[in-house]
Amino acid sequence: MLHHELIPAVKALHGGMRPLMVMLHGLGDSIEGYRWLPEAMALPWLNYLLVNAPDDYYGGFSWFDYPDNYKPGVQRSRKLLFELLDDLRAKGFQAEQITFGGFSQGSLLAIEIGLRYPHRFAGIVGISGWVCEPEKLLKELSPVAMQQRLLVTHGTLDPLVPFAMVRGQVRQLQAAGLNVKWHEFVKVHTIAEDEIVVVRDFVRAGYGNGLMD
Repeated sequence: MLHHELIPAVKALHGGMRPLMVMLHGLGDSIEGYRWLPEAMALPWLNYLLVNAPDDYYGGFSWFDYPDNYKPGVQRSRKLLFELLDDLRAKGFQAEQITFGGFSQGSLLAIEIGLRYPHRFAGIVGISGWVCEPEKLLKELSPVAMQQRLLVTHGTLDPLVPFAMVRGQVRQLQAAGLNVKWHEFVKVHTIAEDEIVVVRDFVRAGYGNGLMD
């Protein structure tokens, strides 16, 4: 099982609801790089699960080899994340109450998992990543993929993951009928403050009415 850490919500909800945001880091990062997220999101009813990738990488971790021959690593990490999600469901976190998100490599996997996992999520968030083999993915969508909500954000100045490539991939997903919201920001390969506002609104909307901020 992947190493992970649950950060409980500040405020518990009645009625058995356990909203959870799973966040996957980028290349060379770790759980430690995302401890700021709960405070920045400012959604006190939301639990967070921070996850380390399986491979050591210069003091951090990696989800797959990059840039050469990365697809086998994507498949392996997908399997590990499916197992993690199944374990979460067994522990009482319903899939429809989980927002699945990631940055860079983690974004690729969030989209990969979100459109292949056979249960509907509250939402899928991909920040500064890309889509692994979009044509193949569209042929292998889960039965609930068309019901998934996706938010994909990217920086117009990103020097690592080309903006135009990602925008084109998102358009492919949208043209296939998937519910993908696209937001672009004037930023490099990072998470911007105004981007957090967009992510927060998207996450909140995935849980419907009745949640107090």
